[in-house]
Amino acid sequence: MSDDERHGRGSVKPKRADARRNEAALLDAAAAVFVTSGVEAPIRDIAAEAGVGTATIYRHFPTRADLIIAVYRHQVEALAEAGPELLESGATPHIALRQWMDRFVDFLVTKHGLATVLQSEDPCFDPLHAYFLERLEPVCAQLLSAAVDSGEILPGQNALELMRGAGGLCAGGGRPGYDARHLVGLLIAGLRRVD
Repeated sequence: MSDDERHGRGSVKPKRADARRNEAALLDAAAAVFVTSGVEAPIRDIAAEAGVGTATIYRHFPTRADLIIAVYRHQVEALAEAGPELLESGATPHIALRQWMDRFVDFLVTKHGLATVLQSEDPCFDPLHAYFLERLEPVCAQLLSAAVDSGEILPGQNALELMRGAGGLCAGGGRPGYDARHLVGLLIAGLRRVD
């Protein structure tokens, strides 16, 4: 019996730290290209952005759909992990909430590059919206709860409503003079308790 079998790991080996970093760099590069050129951008553009050959991308992501799903999940995970980190390092819970919402806006703007594909008829993209809510709504709720507990914002705030409100404000992005980040900042400022 192998060491993996004894420890219940089966035949799947965890990725080495450098392999995880390389994959994250590919996903960050793909996200950047998707924002500027759309999800149909040539793979060679993503490879150039990442500083690798196209074969490297195809080795990690055999199809464009695999790459799109991986980019989306990578960005959701980064945003989910940022919430507790910001809460721990932020000067106040309200500041942590504002900083997280800034990242949420960045995510939504990036997601607009994925919007056409995510709304396609391809069933492989169907679970992504549920995944988004499952991962991010609890993080937003944690940040809101901490800000309420600190006395900085009024109680009774709903994480899903706040996320939808920010999403609505981001939907107008791309127009000249429209600053979604500023508008979401006003939304967050409006949560503050005024005594």
